[in-house]
Amino acid sequence: MRRAAFLVTLTSLAVVGALASPNSPPAQAAPATFVHPGVTVSRAQLDFVRAKVDASAQPWKGAFDQLLASKYADLNRTPKPRAVVECGSYSNPNYGCTDEREDALAAYTDALAWYITRDERYARKAIALMDAWSGVITDHTNSNAPLQTGWAGSTWPRAAEIVKYTYPGNWANSARFAAMLRDVYLPEVINGSNSNGNWELSMTEAAVGISVFLEDKASYDKAMAKFRTRTAAYVYLASDGELPKTVPSQNLNTRAKIVAYWQGQSTFVTGLTQETCRDLTHTGYGVSAISHVAETSRIQGQDLYGTDVGERLRQALGFQAKYQLGAAVPSWLCGGSLNQELGPVTEVGYNALHNRLGIVMSNTQTLTLRNRPAGSNNLFVAWETLTHGDNPA
Repeated sequence: MRRAAFLVTLTSLAVVGALASPNSPPAQAAPATFVHPGVTVSRAQLDFVRAKVDASAQPWKGAFDQLLASKYADLNRTPKPRAVVECGSYSNPNYGCTDEREDALAAYTDALAWYITRDERYARKAIALMDAWSGVITDHTNSNAPLQTGWAGSTWPRAAEIVKYTYPGNWANSARFAAMLRDVYLPEVINGSNSNGNWELSMTEAAVGISVFLEDKASYDKAMAKFRTRTAAYVYLASDGELPKTVPSQNLNTRAKIVAYWQGQSTFVTGLTQETCRDLTHTGYGVSAISHVAETSRIQGQDLYGTDVGERLRQALGFQAKYQLGAAVPSWLCGGSLNQELGPVTEVGYNALHNRLGIVMSNTQTLTLRNRPAGSNNLFVAWETLTHGDNPA
C-alpha cells in the first residue's frame, strides 16, 4: 500500500472513533505545561522560517518581503485605541473596529519581523501597539461585538506570545496586557455564539489562544470542547448521517430548521460547510479558525489532525478549493451558483495534512500554490505562506 493511501486509511479509522459521540466530542485536556510561543506558530516553525529567509529561499523570502512591504510593518504606525469599540452588523457602525483589528495584525506582523530580523525596533513597535490598547480598552458593544472580539482576540495572543517569550528586552506592561485579555476579551468569547458557525469558530480560536497566553487550563478545556462540537456542526461528512450534526443549544431539531440554517441547502455532501451557500469568504473564516485551533493544539501536545477535526478540515478545504478553482457548480449545490473568494486560508491546513501526514489534496494544493505568497485578509489571517508554507517543524 502506498504511504499516502495508508495514511488516509489511518485518518479514516481515526474519524470513525472520533464520531462515536454524535454531538458531544470530549473536552481536550490542557497540557500539563503550556508551550511558548505556542499560539498558531511555534518557536521551531519560526526558526525554520528565519533560516529560509536568511538563505533567500522561496517561497519564504518572497513572503517575508511582502510582509515588510505591507502597511502592518510600518514602524511609524500610530495606534488608535478606544475605550469602547462599537461594531454593528458588517461593522456598521464602525467605531474602532477596523482600527482594533489592524493594530492587532500590525503587532503580530511586527512580532514576526522582530523574530526573523532580530531588529529590536519591530519588537518595541509590537509592544507599543499592545500597550496602547491594553491601557485604554474596556469593552466591545453592538451586534458584532462577539465576532469583533474573536477576530482581534485571535491575533493579539499570537503577537504577545512571540514578544514575551523571545524578546529579551523589557515589556513593562505585559501584566496589563494579560489583564486586558482576561477581563475584556475572554468573557466575550468563552461562551461561544449561536450565530453562523464562523462566529463561534473565530471566538473559540480567540479563547484558545488567550488561554495559552494566560496559562488558563480551565478556559482552554472549555474552549476546546466547544471547538470540537462546533467543528463537527460546521463541516459535513457522509458518516454524520442524513443530516449534519448540530450544536445542542441552537435547538435545530427538525430537518427544516437545519436546512434553513445551512443557507437553504438541502443536499448534504462531504466537505460542504454550514456557510458554503452563503459565500466562500465567510466559509474561509470558519475553515481558517479550525486550522488555527488545530495547529495551536498540536503545538500544545495534542494533535487533532488525526481526529474528525483533521478529516473535516481536509474535506472542507478540498470541497471549497474545487469551486474556487473554477469547477462548474451543479444545480443541487446552492442553486447552481457560489459566491467565491475563499481568501488566503489554505496554508496551515495544507501543510499539516499534506506535508506532515502525506495525504493527497490535489485541489487544495493547486489553490495554495497559485495563491502564494498568501497575505492577509485584514481581519485575523496574515502571512501564512511565511509561517506555515511547506514548514516541517
